[in-house]
Amino acid sequence: MAYTKEQLLARLQELNVDFSCYDHPVVLTVEEQAKYVGHLGGALSKNLLLKDKKHRLYIVSALSATKVDMKILSQRLGLGKGGLRMAPEESLLEVLHVPLGCVTPFALINESASAVSLLLDQGFKSKQSCYFHPLTNDVTIALSSNNLDKFLMSIGRQPAYVDLEASPVVGKDSPPDLADLVPSGVPNSSEPIKNVTPTNVPRQNDVPKEKTSLPEVKAKPKVQNKGAEKTQSKIPSNGTNVEKFVNDVFDIMCPLFLSEVSKKLNIKQEELSSILDGFKEQATPDLESVTTSLKNAAYTAGFEAGSETMLNSGLKGRPSRK
Repeated sequence: MAYTKEQLLARLQELNVDFSCYDHPVVLTVEEQAKYVGHLGGALSKNLLLKDKKHRLYIVSALSATKVDMKILSQRLGLGKGGLRMAPEESLLEVLHVPLGCVTPFALINESASAVSLLLDQGFKSKQSCYFHPLTNDVTIALSSNNLDKFLMSIGRQPAYVDLEASPVVGKDSPPDLADLVPSGVPNSSEPIKNVTPTNVPRQNDVPKEKTSLPEVKAKPKVQNKGAEKTQSKIPSNGTNVEKFVNDVFDIMCPLFLSEVSKKLNIKQEELSSILDGFKEQATPDLESVTTSLKNAAYTAGFEAGSETMLNSGLKGRPSRK
């Protein structure tokens, strides 16, 4: 059974974990969160849920100013340059039991997240208090790294603090320095989703319009060649699976690229295939990240439009007062 915010806070109190709790409107980004708690002097955090090619999951919690290079981090874990990518939304719901915008080390309290690895920014150690969401993004709690450690050890976790901006050489004589943090297994996500309510969906006025505006949808262009015509039926209809969408994009583009380049440069497609494989491995994490951001923006914009429509409909149905 998944923990709720109230159950988590009660657990922290039972452990005598010293923390402060701040209510605020729903926020989706660190920038939005800073508007409500940034003036309090604590350290804001950014939290990512990542996955590797074997579907093992990692929570990376870093100071908001820390630069996390996923390719370097992947190498340090022994996963190769393109071994890490953003985890799909389904993993947030089924494993961490939190919606978008609510990734947090506190989600590890759920039994379904027992196989998720946690990498903490060593910068937290130098801060008097650090900010995290307690399973929901309409609340922020502030606590020291020592108190965070107390919580983690209470659920059987040994805190692992890492210099996330380091770039050590990885090779035959220099093994991956973070290989011990790779999970030994894959989370069991078969548990039904519980206690994940829609209360964390941003309300109409919580997200700036310039952050969520989408480009105008234009009319479908005419097909320019037969190859493009054949690929139209392959465009994925299910936009909720980011990983599948990105793979489908590569499945559409790569054959066309191979065909055109091999004709113009007189290069065998077999030789180009190996180059494309390397390109795909390096480009996939960035493309998935961009796709996830666009998906979140579309979701928020759609919610705003729906809310406005319902509001206008409700106003029209009310009798006028004189």
